[in-house]
Amino acid sequence: MRIVRFKRNDQIYYGKLKKKNIYYLEGNIYGDYKVTSKQVKKESVDILSPTEPPNIIGIGSNYKKHAMEINKSYPEKPLIFLKATTSIIGHNSNIILPEVAPNEVDYEGELAVIIGKEAKNIKVEEVDDYIFGYTCANDVSARDCQMRLDDQWARAKSFDTFCPLGPWIETRLSNPNRLNIKTTLNNNVMQNSNTNDLIFNTKKLISYCSKNMTLKPGTVILTGTPGGVGFAKDPQIFLKPGDKISVEIEGIGKLVNIVKKY
Repeated sequence: MRIVRFKRNDQIYYGKLKKKNIYYLEGNIYGDYKVTSKQVKKESVDILSPTEPPNIIGIGSNYKKHAMEINKSYPEKPLIFLKATTSIIGHNSNIILPEVAPNEVDYEGELAVIIGKEAKNIKVEEVDDYIFGYTCANDVSARDCQMRLDDQWARAKSFDTFCPLGPWIETRLSNPNRLNIKTTLNNNVMQNSNTNDLIFNTKKLISYCSKNMTLKPGTVILTGTPGGVGFAKDPQIFLKPGDKISVEIEGIGKLVNIVKKY
Protein backbone atom coordinates (compact mmCIF):
# COMPACT_ATOMS: atom_id res chain seq x y z
CA MET A 1 0.00 0.00 0.00
CA ARG A 2 1.18 3.51 -0.79
CA ILE A 3 0.52 6.07 1.93
CA VAL A 4 0.73 9.76 1.12
CA ARG A 5 0.67 12.81 3.34
CA PHE A 6 -1.06 15.70 1.65
CA LYS A 7 -2.50 19.16 2.16
CA ARG A 8 -5.94 20.26 1.07
CA ASN A 9 -7.77 23.44 2.07
CA ASP A 10 -4.99 24.26 4.57
CA GLN A 11 -5.49 20.93 6.36
CA ILE A 12 -3.01 18.03 6.42
CA TYR A 13 -4.15 14.43 5.94
CA TYR A 14 -2.87 10.94 5.30
CA GLY A 15 -4.31 8.85 2.52
CA LYS A 16 -3.99 5.65 0.56
CA LEU A 17 -2.90 6.24 -3.02
CA LYS A 18 -4.62 4.06 -5.58
CA LYS A 19 -3.90 4.98 -9.18
CA LYS A 20 -4.86 8.68 -9.44
CA ASN A 21 -7.07 8.80 -6.36
CA ILE A 22 -6.24 9.28 -2.69
CA TYR A 23 -8.52 7.67 -0.10
CA TYR A 24 -8.49 9.44 3.25
CA LEU A 25 -7.16 7.59 6.29
CA GLU A 26 -8.64 7.93 9.76
CA GLY A 27 -6.65 7.26 12.91
CA ASN A 28 -2.95 6.95 13.67
CA ILE A 29 -0.95 5.51 10.77
CA TYR A 30 1.54 4.08 13.28
CA GLY A 31 -1.26 2.53 15.30
CA ASP A 32 -4.91 1.87 14.49
CA TYR A 33 -6.23 3.42 11.30
CA LYS A 34 -8.71 2.66 8.57
CA VAL A 35 -9.09 3.55 4.92
CA THR A 36 -12.30 5.50 4.29
CA SER A 37 -14.39 5.82 1.14
CA LYS A 38 -13.75 9.59 1.02
CA GLN A 39 -11.41 10.33 -1.86
CA VAL A 40 -9.76 13.13 -3.78
CA LYS A 41 -7.85 13.35 -7.03
CA LYS A 42 -4.08 13.25 -6.53
CA GLU A 43 -3.56 16.18 -8.89
CA SER A 44 -5.83 18.42 -6.82
CA VAL A 45 -3.76 18.33 -3.61
CA ASP A 46 -0.24 19.23 -2.48
CA ILE A 47 1.82 16.13 -1.75
CA LEU A 48 3.98 16.67 1.36
CA SER A 49 6.89 14.74 2.85
CA PRO A 50 5.36 11.36 3.76
CA THR A 51 6.20 11.58 7.46
CA GLU A 52 7.24 14.00 10.21
CA PRO A 53 9.81 11.90 12.06
CA PRO A 54 11.00 12.31 15.64
CA ASN A 55 14.53 11.54 14.38
CA ILE A 56 16.40 11.16 11.10
CA ILE A 57 19.24 8.66 11.41
CA GLY A 58 21.79 8.56 8.62
CA ILE A 59 24.28 5.81 7.80
CA GLY A 60 27.61 6.66 6.18
CA SER A 61 29.78 4.60 3.82
CA ASN A 62 27.30 1.74 3.55
CA TYR A 63 27.63 0.78 -0.13
CA LYS A 64 30.68 -1.15 -1.24
CA LYS A 65 31.23 0.85 -4.43
CA HIS A 66 30.73 4.15 -2.61
CA ALA A 67 33.35 3.18 -0.02
CA MET A 68 35.70 2.30 -2.87
CA GLU A 69 35.18 5.59 -4.75
CA ILE A 70 36.06 7.63 -1.65
CA ASN A 71 38.99 5.34 -0.77
CA LYS A 72 37.51 4.14 2.51
CA SER A 73 37.77 0.65 3.91
CA TYR A 74 34.49 -1.07 4.71
CA PRO A 75 33.34 -0.04 8.21
CA GLU A 76 33.33 -2.74 10.88
CA LYS A 77 30.02 -1.40 12.21
CA PRO A 78 27.43 1.04 10.84
CA LEU A 79 28.57 4.66 10.86
CA ILE A 80 25.70 6.65 12.40
CA PHE A 81 25.01 10.36 12.04
CA LEU A 82 21.89 12.50 12.55
CA LYS A 83 20.13 15.04 10.37
CA ALA A 84 17.92 17.79 11.77
CA THR A 85 14.21 17.12 11.28
CA THR A 86 13.88 20.70 10.00
CA SER A 87 15.82 19.61 6.89
CA ILE A 88 12.84 17.62 5.57
CA ILE A 89 10.99 18.58 2.41
CA GLY A 90 8.72 16.62 0.11
CA HIS A 91 8.41 15.62 -3.52
CA ASN A 92 8.51 18.60 -5.93
CA SER A 93 9.72 20.96 -3.20
CA ASN A 94 12.84 23.07 -3.70
CA ILE A 95 16.31 22.28 -2.40
CA ILE A 96 17.72 25.65 -1.33
CA LEU A 97 21.47 26.23 -1.56
CA PRO A 98 22.40 27.79 1.80
CA GLU A 99 23.77 31.31 1.73
CA VAL A 100 26.73 30.37 3.96
CA ALA A 101 27.71 27.27 1.98
CA PRO A 102 26.27 27.28 -1.56
CA ASN A 103 29.17 26.00 -3.66
CA GLU A 104 29.74 22.32 -2.82
CA VAL A 105 26.24 20.94 -2.25
CA ASP A 106 26.03 17.27 -3.26
CA TYR A 107 23.28 14.71 -3.81
CA GLU A 108 23.01 11.27 -2.20
CA GLY A 109 20.14 9.08 -3.38
CA GLU A 110 19.08 6.64 -0.67
CA LEU A 111 16.53 4.07 0.42
CA ALA A 112 14.81 5.28 3.59
CA VAL A 113 13.13 3.02 6.15
CA ILE A 114 10.26 4.27 8.33
CA ILE A 115 9.86 2.66 11.74
CA GLY A 116 6.31 1.63 12.66
CA LYS A 117 6.49 0.98 16.40
CA GLU A 118 8.90 1.66 19.23
CA ALA A 119 12.03 -0.44 18.91
CA LYS A 120 14.75 -0.95 21.51
CA ASN A 121 17.38 -3.69 21.55
CA ILE A 122 15.65 -5.75 18.88
CA LYS A 123 17.23 -8.73 17.17
CA VAL A 124 17.81 -8.95 13.42
CA GLU A 125 15.16 -11.63 13.08
CA GLU A 126 12.60 -9.36 14.81
CA VAL A 127 13.12 -6.33 12.58
CA ASP A 128 10.29 -6.97 10.09
CA ASP A 129 7.74 -6.47 12.87
CA TYR A 130 9.01 -2.91 13.41
CA ILE A 131 9.13 -1.63 9.83
CA PHE A 132 6.21 0.49 8.66
CA GLY A 133 7.44 1.11 5.15
CA TYR A 134 9.99 2.57 2.77
CA THR A 135 10.46 5.75 0.76
CA CYS A 136 13.00 7.52 -1.44
CA ALA A 137 15.42 10.00 0.12
CA ASN A 138 18.13 12.42 -0.89
CA ASP A 139 20.76 12.98 1.80
CA VAL A 140 21.83 16.38 0.50
CA SER A 141 25.22 17.38 1.91
CA ALA A 142 27.40 20.51 1.92
CA ARG A 143 30.78 18.89 1.29
CA ASP A 144 32.90 21.89 2.28
CA CYS A 145 31.24 21.92 5.72
CA GLN A 146 31.47 18.14 5.98
CA MET A 147 35.10 17.74 4.96
CA ARG A 148 36.99 20.98 5.61
CA LEU A 149 35.14 23.62 7.58
CA ASP A 150 33.72 21.59 10.48
CA ASP A 151 34.97 18.74 12.65
CA GLN A 152 31.70 16.79 12.39
CA TRP A 153 28.81 16.37 9.96
CA ALA A 154 25.81 17.90 11.70
CA ARG A 155 25.75 21.25 9.90
CA ALA A 156 26.72 19.79 6.52
CA LYS A 157 23.77 17.40 6.60
CA SER A 158 21.14 19.56 8.30
CA PHE A 159 20.63 22.76 6.37
CA ASP A 160 16.97 23.49 5.68
CA THR A 161 15.68 21.47 2.67
CA PHE A 162 18.61 18.98 2.84
CA CYS A 163 16.42 15.92 3.40
CA PRO A 164 13.92 15.42 0.57
CA LEU A 165 11.65 12.41 1.25
CA GLY A 166 8.89 10.89 -0.84
CA PRO A 167 6.83 10.83 -2.80
CA TRP A 168 5.02 8.36 -0.50
CA ILE A 169 5.53 5.44 1.88
CA GLU A 170 5.44 1.99 0.32
CA THR A 171 4.39 -0.47 3.02
CA ARG A 172 4.93 -3.62 0.96
CA LEU A 173 8.29 -4.52 -0.52
CA SER A 174 9.18 -8.15 -1.07
CA ASN A 175 12.93 -7.63 -0.67
CA PRO A 176 14.33 -4.18 0.26
CA ASN A 177 17.84 -5.55 -0.07
CA ARG A 178 17.53 -6.17 -3.82
CA LEU A 179 16.15 -2.97 -5.32
CA ASN A 180 17.45 -0.90 -8.21
CA ILE A 181 18.27 2.66 -7.12
CA LYS A 182 19.06 5.50 -9.51
CA THR A 183 19.85 9.20 -9.11
CA THR A 184 19.44 11.45 -12.14
CA LEU A 185 20.68 15.03 -12.47
CA ASN A 186 19.26 16.98 -15.41
CA ASN A 187 18.61 13.78 -17.39
CA ASN A 188 22.12 12.46 -16.67
CA VAL A 189 22.31 9.32 -14.54
CA MET A 190 24.71 9.96 -11.65
CA GLN A 191 24.09 6.90 -9.48
CA ASN A 192 22.87 3.55 -10.77
CA SER A 193 23.09 0.69 -8.31
CA ASN A 194 21.17 -1.89 -6.31
CA THR A 195 20.61 -2.26 -2.60
CA ASN A 196 22.32 -5.64 -2.79
CA ASP A 197 25.55 -3.59 -2.68
CA LEU A 198 24.80 -2.52 0.90
CA ILE A 199 27.49 -3.42 3.41
CA PHE A 200 24.95 -3.63 6.24
CA ASN A 201 21.46 -4.53 5.00
CA THR A 202 18.28 -2.92 6.30
CA LYS A 203 17.64 -5.51 9.01
CA LYS A 204 21.16 -5.26 10.40
CA LEU A 205 20.97 -1.46 10.37
CA ILE A 206 17.68 -1.28 12.25
CA SER A 207 18.76 -3.84 14.84
CA TYR A 208 22.06 -2.01 15.37
CA CYS A 209 20.43 1.43 15.64
CA SER A 210 17.90 0.10 18.17
CA LYS A 211 20.77 -1.00 20.41
CA ASN A 212 22.10 2.56 20.51
CA MET A 213 18.91 4.63 20.73
CA THR A 214 15.18 4.07 21.04
CA LEU A 215 13.53 4.14 17.63
CA LYS A 216 10.18 5.90 17.97
CA PRO A 217 7.33 5.39 15.49
CA GLY A 218 7.96 7.48 12.40
CA THR A 219 11.75 7.47 12.80
CA VAL A 220 13.49 7.65 9.41
CA ILE A 221 16.66 5.64 8.79
CA LEU A 222 18.65 6.60 5.69
CA THR A 223 20.44 3.43 4.66
CA GLY A 224 23.39 4.97 2.81
CA THR A 225 24.19 6.11 -0.72
CA PRO A 226 25.59 4.16 -3.68
CA GLY A 227 28.67 5.05 -5.67
CA GLY A 228 28.46 8.03 -8.01
CA VAL A 229 28.28 11.01 -5.66
CA GLY A 230 29.29 14.35 -7.10
CA PHE A 231 32.36 15.12 -5.04
CA ALA A 232 33.96 11.79 -6.02
CA LYS A 233 33.68 12.46 -9.76
CA ASP A 234 36.43 13.93 -11.92
CA PRO A 235 35.68 16.74 -12.43
CA GLN A 236 33.51 17.17 -9.35
CA ILE A 237 29.81 17.87 -9.85
CA PHE A 238 27.82 19.94 -7.37
CA LEU A 239 24.23 21.13 -7.40
CA LYS A 240 23.53 24.56 -8.88
CA PRO A 241 20.41 26.72 -9.24
CA GLY A 242 17.95 25.33 -11.77
CA ASP A 243 19.12 21.72 -11.47
CA LYS A 244 16.55 18.95 -11.41
CA ILE A 245 17.55 16.02 -9.21
CA SER A 246 15.58 12.78 -8.88
CA VAL A 247 15.93 9.59 -6.87
CA GLU A 248 14.10 6.55 -8.22
CA ILE A 249 13.85 3.24 -6.37
CA GLU A 250 12.35 0.06 -7.75
CA GLY A 251 8.99 -0.77 -6.20
CA ILE A 252 8.61 2.64 -4.56
CA GLY A 253 8.64 5.51 -7.06
CA LYS A 254 10.51 8.67 -7.96
CA LEU A 255 11.38 11.64 -5.75
CA VAL A 256 11.98 14.85 -7.73
CA ASN A 257 13.30 18.21 -6.51
CA ILE A 258 14.47 21.45 -8.10
CA VAL A 259 17.53 23.33 -6.81
CA LYS A 260 17.16 27.03 -6.02
CA LYS A 261 19.49 29.77 -4.83
CA TYR A 262 19.07 31.13 -1.31
